[in-house]
Amino acid sequence: MTDEIRLLAFSAALGLIHVMAASAAGLKQRGGLAWAAGNRESEGEVTGAAARLKRASANFFETFPLFAALVLAAAVSGRQGGAVAWGAELYFWARLLYLPIYGFGLPWIRTPVWGVAIVGIGFVFAGLFGWSGPGVP
Repeated sequence: MTDEIRLLAFSAALGLIHVMAASAAGLKQRGGLAWAAGNRESEGEVTGAAARLKRASANFFETFPLFAALVLAAAVSGRQGGAVAWGAELYFWARLLYLPIYGFGLPWIRTPVWGVAIVGIGFVFAGLFGWSGPGVP
């Protein structure tokens, strides 16, 4: 398994953690297990950390499909390493930091960390088309 595919798998696991964190945080505010077992015709609004975790989860799933598609395209085309590996590392570690940063409500840190993840996607894209990576001639 290449590093890029390993990081893709870890990113998918991180997506599951996002879903579980948002769900667990919102469960109490929405009425607990009785609400979860019901038909949930009403989503039930959440506030505070639960709302931030819900938004962080939605934000993760806005970027993850792009990352996954590009990493898989790089793997299929044999473009692993270099910029693709850099990009996968940047994306995974930034997204890993993003969850607690957003959950604790640190907006001036959250936005640059999100930007690092986007740069990571850009590196994977550029590597797919032949860019070797930063500092590589």
